[in-house]
Amino acid sequence: MNNRLSRFCAVVAILSANLLIPACDKPGDEVSTVEKVAMYEGQDRRERLLAGAKKEGSLSLYTSLAATTLEEFTADFEEKYGIKVNAWRAGDDKVLQRALTETKAGRFDVDVVHVVSVEMEALHREKLLQEVKSLHHKDLLPHAIPPHREWVATVLNVIVQAYNTDKVKEKPLPKTYEDLLDRKWRGRLGFEAKDQEWFFTVVKDMGEEKGLKYFKDLVARNGLSVRSGHSLLNNLVVSGEVPLALTAYVHMAEQAKEKGAPIDWFAIEPAIAVPIGVGVSKKAPHPNAAVLFYDYMISEGQAVRVKRRYVPTNRKYPSPLKNVQIKLIDPAAVLDENEKWVKLYDDIILKRSGQ
Repeated sequence: MNNRLSRFCAVVAILSANLLIPACDKPGDEVSTVEKVAMYEGQDRRERLLAGAKKEGSLSLYTSLAATTLEEFTADFEEKYGIKVNAWRAGDDKVLQRALTETKAGRFDVDVVHVVSVEMEALHREKLLQEVKSLHHKDLLPHAIPPHREWVATVLNVIVQAYNTDKVKEKPLPKTYEDLLDRKWRGRLGFEAKDQEWFFTVVKDMGEEKGLKYFKDLVARNGLSVRSGHSLLNNLVVSGEVPLALTAYVHMAEQAKEKGAPIDWFAIEPAIAVPIGVGVSKKAPHPNAAVLFYDYMISEGQAVRVKRRYVPTNRKYPSPLKNVQIKLIDPAAVLDENEKWVKLYDDIILKRSGQ
């Protein structure tokens, strides 16, 4: 199988290996300190968390955040609260594997995990995360909070269609996916190699039979230039090598556009979004600092992402997407149907595009 799907397959492989010995308390045990802290809803919650976090002094964060963004978050949090953030950064699947492996070994070093929703859902299934009742939940988009409430989306990586304004002069721009079947788009379309979750969601939204036929027709008729990495794809749109990208992150297109690059974007609705989630470990060694950081990420910390043109989940903060219908991927369905959809994506998109 194409190694570009390695991260997607690795998540399911890790779960299938049953790495984790569940880190939950036995029936009849007293409620853990972490649960007491996480579930407290009193009006003095923030003051209690801060006082406890000051005593703890620090927290441990495992994350896949980009280095620059991570530095901005940790600096902002440390300045606001005086609590040191000890961060370990790696790919989403590596973060998942480390958290599970450490738990099996009886090591409980991590306080907070912040990765893509599929990995967050995997941690939930392995009983590693603690439900949190935050006063900030009421400010979030309803679909940012899964029913079990053991992780919550902090930001949305919204996938839109980006184009080079010098290379694409056609107006109106495509309004539906069917518009992209027009021969004028032959050899002009780009695609990110790891966007199988987008493919999965779009096909499901179209209706499976119709959706699969659509992508087969698109690749056969107009072709797809598959590139590895959203940053690379965005840069290729800017350079004009890829006139139109089907799967571009809106924040990257916005950042480049604001710098004067010949790039703009539009959204074939519903725009598909990949949530990035945060969760507190059931065995967090610094529970007050962990829950304080959790609250920060869905409140004040949203300003850090908005500055970089990400789509926030807190409705108090402005979004670059206005009046655009958004549909989130379903991480549980992605995990449940992994084998089927990895094969379909590999056969229809990657192999037919010469990857």
